[in-house]
Amino acid sequence: MRHMKRSVLSLVLFCIMMLTAQAQELKDASYRFMGRVETNGVVKDANYRMIGKIESDGTIKNANYMMVGKIMSDGTIKNSNYMMIGKVEKDGTVKNQNYMFIGKVKSDGTIVDQSYKMIGHAKGVPASYAAVLYFFNLLRM
Repeated sequence: MRHMKRSVLSLVLFCIMMLTAQAQELKDASYRFMGRVETNGVVKDANYRMIGKIESDGTIKNANYMMVGKIMSDGTIKNSNYMMIGKVEKDGTVKNQNYMFIGKVKSDGTIVDQSYKMIGHAKGVPASYAAVLYFFNLLRM
């Protein structure tokens, strides 16, 4: 009986881990599927083709594994020449290289442009990843 309870508990924990570790979908303003960010950082387009990867250290690579940018620990996003192209603040505010507001990744995953018009959805996707995909086009979708 004790072994059975432990097995059931293990199965429940495994299911919870699988649910929380699933890829996060990227959608446009009309909720149409655009792509997904897998748990290992691989970014796939709507046809499930790999278009890039965001490494754990913030390095952004294209489908050919060439570095196209980097997300720095302070939220700064740099291109392949290490030139700053933008920044994501802790509250999800996205600014360009001149620190001008260009959009926001809201806490519910809604993405708005500088006019606060909804341009997409990336629920569960880190704000810096969403900014790279929706505002900075380092990985074309």
